[in-house]
Amino acid sequence: MNATAARQHEVLVLGAGYAGLAAAIQLAARTRKRGNLHVTVVNPYDTFTERLRLHMTATGQQTAELHIPELLAGTGAHFVRGWVTAVDAEARTVRVDDDRVLRYDTLVYGLGGIADTTTVPGVDEYAHTLDSPQDAAVLARRLARSDGRTAVVGGSGLTGVEAAAEIAERYPELNVVLLGRREPGAGMHPRAKTHLDGALARLGVQVRSGVEVTKVLPDSVELADGSSIPAAVVLWTCGTRVSPLAAAAGLTVDDRGRVVADSSLRSVSHPDVYAVGDAAAIRQGYGLMHGTCQSGMPAGVHAALSILRALAGKEPKPFRFGYYHTPVSLGRDDGVVQFTHPDDSPRRIVLTGKRAAKYKETVTASPWPTFARMKKMPASGAFWPHGGRYTRTWSTK
Repeated sequence: MNATAARQHEVLVLGAGYAGLAAAIQLAARTRKRGNLHVTVVNPYDTFTERLRLHMTATGQQTAELHIPELLAGTGAHFVRGWVTAVDAEARTVRVDDDRVLRYDTLVYGLGGIADTTTVPGVDEYAHTLDSPQDAAVLARRLARSDGRTAVVGGSGLTGVEAAAEIAERYPELNVVLLGRREPGAGMHPRAKTHLDGALARLGVQVRSGVEVTKVLPDSVELADGSSIPAAVVLWTCGTRVSPLAAAAGLTVDDRGRVVADSSLRSVSHPDVYAVGDAAAIRQGYGLMHGTCQSGMPAGVHAALSILRALAGKEPKPFRFGYYHTPVSLGRDDGVVQFTHPDDSPRRIVLTGKRAAKYKETVTASPWPTFARMKKMPASGAFWPHGGRYTRTWSTK
């Protein structure tokens, strides 16, 4: 090993989602000419999961296959395909697939979240999720042979709404039932909610709010009021959970297992660990952030810049983020965009119909070109994410 390699600072990024990739590419782009920092990205798949399009994959529609190694090419970052099975925060090592051990000086923890299939009996055994393209493809095959029966979508949040609308539009012979404790679009401006409700009605989606699923069976779901709904297919979008690896490693986590981060996105218990995305509990003035692409990419960028400032002997700056919009697709040619205040509360400004659908498609397509632009940015460049308020213009110099 030569002297340059011996001086390299090893940064290990766990998870190649929106936040993890943003962190890795920012670090690589800003240090590729220095040779004193090496970035490794670990992810179970070598293709990027476009979560914003999984409801399309779930209805048999073809989407682009985006390869992570191709995106990292030329940055100097190294890609390792595998499942993370353990983190040793004291030894600063990560075990991958139980037979490989990777060392780090700084860790970016971005393993994300998955659908919570543990709280309701039968969900794990009989319901589908949208956690990965593979899961979505399995659901697509199941929907294609459902023969006009009932498809139940559990969860009336935005993922459930988008999936129910897509399924109903793609398979009009199916009876699509959307179940949830709250009404769809409950947090939106009345004008946005009215359009959303009308679109679901137009597509024939049967909405049942104020209900609680207590059990999922092979051919039905049971509700808290004692009734049941026959179901050939069940899609579960109620809540998320995160990997237990952070808690097992001894990192300070919140009651949902998310890494508790300080204002610079550094773990409050382990300063060599930075947390981003769904796996991080990041507090802002308005409360805890919720995981989205809109907030994940800026968080990843900020973590990278915090790392570089710390390595330069400077104090990292606080992360300040405000939400900008909530775009929702309602099939291919309809949608609603709720513009928001920084705390994610609704503004009066709303887009609906085809204009909203086009806007949502632009937002959905934006991360990949943004990643590509990051690769070419100068070391002192600024980054402004599409679709969010990120209040710092950064330079590490």
